[in-house]
Amino acid sequence: MDAINARRFGSRRFPALGAGLGRVLLPRLLQAGLVAWLVGTLTFVLTRTLPGDMAYRIAAGRYGHDMVDGAAAEAVRTELALDQPALLAYLSWLGDLLRLDLGRSLVSGAPVIEELGHLLGHSLGLAAVALLLSLLLGPPLGLAAGLRPGGALDRVSEAVASLLRALPPFALGLLLILLFSVSLGWLPAAGHGRSAHFVLPALTLALALAAVSSRVARHAMVEVSGSAYYAFSRTKGLGERLSFLRHGLRNVALPIVAYLGVQFVTLIEGVVVVETLFAWPGIGHALVHAIVARDLPMIQGTALLMGLLFVALNTGVDLFCHGLDPRRRQP
Repeated sequence: MDAINARRFGSRRFPALGAGLGRVLLPRLLQAGLVAWLVGTLTFVLTRTLPGDMAYRIAAGRYGHDMVDGAAAEAVRTELALDQPALLAYLSWLGDLLRLDLGRSLVSGAPVIEELGHLLGHSLGLAAVALLLSLLLGPPLGLAAGLRPGGALDRVSEAVASLLRALPPFALGLLLILLFSVSLGWLPAAGHGRSAHFVLPALTLALALAAVSSRVARHAMVEVSGSAYYAFSRTKGLGERLSFLRHGLRNVALPIVAYLGVQFVTLIEGVVVVETLFAWPGIGHALVHAIVARDLPMIQGTALLMGLLFVALNTGVDLFCHGLDPRRRQP
């Protein structure tokens, strides 16, 4: 009997699990390659079409605007071969990308991958704090509102969520700075280095995320609480708490976790604005400075990293949903 069970376990469950993971990972790997090529190509084309002299901007980033003249710009143009045809420059970049070589910053001269490795830690730390805050604020409020749809909490939370969704990140960040830094003096307005510096930028990102996740959780709770299996759990004599823990929590969690993939878009987009607003030394802040300085390798590397980070985060969400929902593991 043990041998039969072992053969059954090995022949049915493991292949089904492997096939399910393959269905999740293979499209994401193909998506990562496509994202790498599209993001790099678009940033190359858009940077080359920006008005102004690229060599002059790079020289200004190196030596300062007051120390730049035509001779300095021409020296930079010759050094970096900026006068070569665009097609040759693009093919050269494409070859470097296939070798996983992001090049060197045209301004600092440091390898792009080293600078991004340093900046990525700051961005991931801020994003992790913001995501944690949003999960602590949004879903619990949405679940409470969904238990009593149409009630006072439901109406108030919907109004607040609509207001927060309507505010762009920079406007929300400025309001938080005016309130907590200028008026009350409780928190620093910008900077990095202390735990207090995390609060305002993370809260700016978290409130926008929580506004949407609370409504997703609310609608999921309304759907689950009105289902037949949830009503049957109450008929069996289970209380509200046990019914939710045994029959509602996993079903409510599925749309919330799945929506994290959409939230990551907002998070990655918001990082660029929020890091610049609060002078946070992350990849979003670096991207803005690289665009101003026309630092093409840094622009391409930063945009590429943000695109691949989005794919990686969505892959994590897919794998989590794959483990949470047994129906996804069916062969």
